[in-house]
Amino acid sequence: MSVLIDKFDVFAGGFWLTLQICVLAAIGALILGAVVAVLRISPVPPLRAVGTAYVNVFRNMPLTVVMFFAAFGLPALGSNADFLRVPVLDSLFTRLGTDLPYFRFALIALVLYTAAFVCEALRSGVNAVPPGQAEAARSLGLTFGQNLRYVVLPQSWKASVVPLGSVIIAMIKNSALIGFFGVVGDLSQTADQLTSAEGYAFIPVAIGISIGYLIMTVPLGALLDRLEKRQAVAR
Repeated sequence: MSVLIDKFDVFAGGFWLTLQICVLAAIGALILGAVVAVLRISPVPPLRAVGTAYVNVFRNMPLTVVMFFAAFGLPALGSNADFLRVPVLDSLFTRLGTDLPYFRFALIALVLYTAAFVCEALRSGVNAVPPGQAEAARSLGLTFGQNLRYVVLPQSWKASVVPLGSVIIAMIKNSALIGFFGVVGDLSQTADQLTSAEGYAFIPVAIGISIGYLIMTVPLGALLDRLEKRQAVAR
């Protein structure tokens, strides 16, 4: 078990990198998922079809496949996939000390995959809003966009917060795959480095990696339990 002390800096570096990508992926998935959710409840049939197709494709596709195409398929579309570079994100990666070749590809995969589940969590919250609310808004002359912005979405977020939290927790655990697709230095890749390259015993290394993921998920789970109890009391 001395590896937990001797290689604490390695574990800390892996935790920091994993935390970075989880926070960025959560923000991206929430934004994209909200957009897809709007498409799914849109009154325009083609837009609903696009939203439904997106959810059906990514929700029923293994994350391993999505990660594989992001890590090896996207670079093949262009020289180093320069067309995927976003100056703002690249500047953020530099400030975070993260200048890794596959970091953005892993981020894209997690965002695309998780957004489908975020969409369904938001849509369940929209379905929880009484239909009379939307009908009353329409009777007042509000457009579809105004109805969503001022009436439906503010109420749906309250009903969606617990399912959304569960989706984010699942995304954090799913991020364990990124180390196997070129992202060097995250928690899962750290485990492979310490056991394969440096010969440390697997069990203590696995305990250290598990502690890192528990630090990210347990507080979030406790917060969700508290929110769920508060909502139950309010009802």
